[in-house]
Amino acid sequence: MKLKRAKKAPTTVVASPGDLSAHHARRSRSLVTPEGVDLHLRLGDAGERAAALLIDLAIIVGVLIAFSLLTLLAFFGAKGKGGDVIATVWMLVFFVLRNLYFVIFELTPGAATPGKRAMGLRVAARNGGRLTADAIFARNAMREIELYLPLSFLIVNNSQVGAWISLAGLLWCGVFLLFPLFNRDRLRVGDLVAGTWVVKAPRRKLVPDLARTSRPSPGRFAFTQAQLDAYGVKELHVLEDVLRRYETKTIALVAARIRLKIGWKVAPEESDGDFLAAYYAALRGRLESRLLLGKRRKDKHDQS
Repeated sequence: MKLKRAKKAPTTVVASPGDLSAHHARRSRSLVTPEGVDLHLRLGDAGERAAALLIDLAIIVGVLIAFSLLTLLAFFGAKGKGGDVIATVWMLVFFVLRNLYFVIFELTPGAATPGKRAMGLRVAARNGGRLTADAIFARNAMREIELYLPLSFLIVNNSQVGAWISLAGLLWCGVFLLFPLFNRDRLRVGDLVAGTWVVKAPRRKLVPDLARTSRPSPGRFAFTQAQLDAYGVKELHVLEDVLRRYETKTIALVAARIRLKIGWKVAPEESDGDFLAAYYAALRGRLESRLLLGKRRKDKHDQS
């Protein structure tokens, strides 16, 4: 009598929380801003960046198709007249979509295209400073070499371009498209040239106003106008982020820097958190009152 061999049940491998945390740790980076604030960032992985690029390319193609239909309707509506003008306008729109789509969106305060926003990503400077227009232009200018030029070789008919040139275009495209997979920070060539990287910027729920919820007892801290004029709007935003994160080491470091900057004498039993919360509330009130008078101080270097 033959015994039937029992079939093995398929095994399912489930990633443990430790594996997931290790994955996030590999993507995490510590970045110290010029103000001395230690920020912890998570880099966007290759899959998220590829999905963001596909979304943006789909938007570009969709807009171009819609505009092409409109130009055809305009051409037929004009009974064939003004064809040169219509063709020129179409080429101008194509140029803008191809070369300025990414630049225009990344120049916005969010520093992200619609595709990046959908994936919770944004562009940031690797040195922790301000993301400049030069860096945005540089990283996007490289896209012409990384993507558009090799793809043009593949799209052209083989009768016009030899097989070896098509193969070279395919290899070129593959090297640049896969380049982020072969470096630790998942950087494009454009990111290397511009000194940028793409970081995770998840949407945050609105939290209570720090000026109301974290204000210490009135009269405990009294700052002079000179002490409040030491910083501007940019530093206020950094300080707000520090208070929301409330990491003890960062709180102590920032409090020490501000005290040194404004010449503040530490009172007995004065905590760093209370000091920063009080300074934040006072600085915010000072900047808002100046704004009512039409004066906006961008940062500590702005003498207006």
